[in-house]
Formats: sequence, structure tokens, C-alpha cells
Amino acid sequence: MKKILKGDDVVVITGKDKGKHASVMQVLENGKVLVKGVNMVKKHTKPNPTLGVQGGIVEKEMPMNISNVMVVNSEGKGDRVGFKLLENGEKIRVFKSNGEPVKA
Repeated sequence: MKKILKGDDVVVITGKDKGKHASVMQVLENGKVLVKGVNMVKKHTKPNPTLGVQGGIVEKEMPMNISNVMVVNSEGKGDRVGFKLLENGEKIRVFKSNGEPVKA
């Protein structure tokens, strides 16, 4: 089980977008995450008339390392995430600061 999942609300803790709150769009296998509206770059695309793609400059999100984001807790601050086993054997994610379960 991973500590950060798709749909989690996160805060960026380092880099040019430090302090931004956003949602995780995708978690990649190489230890990176795609966060909505964060780490934006301008990509120059060539037009392709057969596919109907218009050329120009497109802004898109680039993946960032998973260590550069923290899950937002109920107080609106970034918090570390741990795991807890329930009595029925289910494994859940909890915040390290207060032990509350993480809501995805």
C-alpha cells in the first residue's frame, strides 16, 4: 500500500510551487506524482492534420518526486502518513500527528 494515492489533497513542500495545495492526478511507478496545476511547463507541439492536432505552445503538468509533497490533514497542513492495522485485519492510512484516518 502506498502512502500517497490518486485523489489525495496534497501540499507542495519544496520547489518553485512551494506552498500550493492541489490534488494528485496520477501516481507513477518510478516514485513520481502528477499534481493538478503544479510543476507546469510549456511544451512546443507540431501540428498533425491527420490526427486533428493543432500546433503551438501547450502548458502541461510534469511529474515531480513524491518526496516533494505531503498529504493535507484536517487542519489544512501537510502531514506525514503511516499505517495502522484494524481489529478486522484491514490496513488503513493514518496521519502521524493525530492518528486520524486519511480520507481519499
